[in-house]
Amino acid sequence: MKIMKIVVFGAAGWLGRAILAASVNRAEIRAFDRGPEAWEEWRDLDGDWTGGEVIHGDLSDFDAVARAVAGMDAVIHTAVYYPGTDVEHDPQPFLVNLKGLWNVLETARREGIGRVVHVGSCMTIHPRGLFFDAEVRSPEGDLYGICKRLQEEMCRQFHDAFGMSTIVLRADYIVDGRLGLGRHRERLGPDTHPWRLGWVCRHDLAEACLLAAEKPNLGHEVLHIAPGAEQYCNVGRAQQVLGLEFRSDLGHFRRAC
Repeated sequence: MKIMKIVVFGAAGWLGRAILAASVNRAEIRAFDRGPEAWEEWRDLDGDWTGGEVIHGDLSDFDAVARAVAGMDAVIHTAVYYPGTDVEHDPQPFLVNLKGLWNVLETARREGIGRVVHVGSCMTIHPRGLFFDAEVRSPEGDLYGICKRLQEEMCRQFHDAFGMSTIVLRADYIVDGRLGLGRHRERLGPDTHPWRLGWVCRHDLAEACLLAAEKPNLGHEVLHIAPGAEQYCNVGRAQQVLGLEFRSDLGHFRRAC
């Protein structure tokens, strides 16, 4: 069986490092992130990665993205810019989150790459009680939420316009069930940060990303990756379409009754 060549954008991040770990003996990875400093943030937890090619560049630079995409079979896009407090004057949320994703999709289209997996963001329970399927959009109104909503639409449009296979994985809050840590390094547990519906272990989400890149005959899918939330969102379809099994036990972080 041919080993897929996959470029991972945001490879040095919290989720990206889990994707790299899960890809060993499974895919040939080209890892893209903004610079050497990006690899320092999780080095104490994940160590050094030497499993493939590393490229540094600006996601908003079309040519840099084109070089990263060249010769690949699939793309996994996890890169994100979290807006700070100066949202009125900071162009980076738009340059990284929107221009950056357009760069990824457009360069993949020109390169003839048929599969782009994008990690989005979405609440798990809709505030108006609607079931979150692919057609129900997130109602979040802050800059980050709006950017993530527009990213979904961009992926949908590239599928509708060009027939590209675009898989959007909606995650709520990404933790590490093995280490017992949250994205902000908070210690998980009933006396510190108790479990809530919407957590997903980064290793399970990494598996979902790789499955989404590998599975044949997928068109456009928007799938929640939220263990235990079947009554609120389409996580059941995600498991069916991808063949995903959640392996991380997050239940022991739940507050005792």
